[in-house]
Amino acid sequence: MKSTILSMALLAASVSFIACDSKESSSETTEETAGLPDGTLTVDTTASEVMWKGSMVGMYDHSGDVKLESGNVTVADGKITGGKFVIDLTKIHPTDENYKEDKTPEKLVGHLSSEDFFHTEQYPTATFEITGSEGSTVMGNLTVRGKTNPEKVENVVITEENGQVHMKGDIKFDRTKYDVAFKHPMQEMVISNDIEMNVTLVANK
Repeated sequence: MKSTILSMALLAASVSFIACDSKESSSETTEETAGLPDGTLTVDTTASEVMWKGSMVGMYDHSGDVKLESGNVTVADGKITGGKFVIDLTKIHPTDENYKEDKTPEKLVGHLSSEDFFHTEQYPTATFEITGSEGSTVMGNLTVRGKTNPEKVENVVITEENGQVHMKGDIKFDRTKYDVAFKHPMQEMVISNDIEMNVTLVANK
């Protein structure tokens, strides 16, 4: 169960975007991306969504959502050039149904918050700082448990809906680079190293 933590991540932070399948959607995305207004967009944390998934190898997955604490995106010449997102790791919410009477969602959250994983008492947030973008990829630095590594948000899709900018994408990172690991080797063997995140960011123009 503790492995579920992988899914989070976060840690967020942080950011994963769901791509549209149709050619029409792809065309609209290109137009909308090119039309992004220069300046800084503030993310609506209530309307935005960060989903996570982690797995026990060959067994089952755990998934859920985590709250976005704050966020902004900087645009120049129609391209994403910077920004920062903060994920609140103290607000992890499992949504899957892979639980038993003695292994509840509450216990999972306890494990994810423990020193073995996110150690939220000392590291309550995870951050993703954007350094630039190229095509449908956004580059940046992810910080979890005080450890920072370069990561990429892939399959980025940007659209405009009802006067708001929607940014979606996927990020997958190796949790072991952030010291998110069991202290017991046998337990560690059954946990996937990858944490998958799917993020939808909504910002007002």
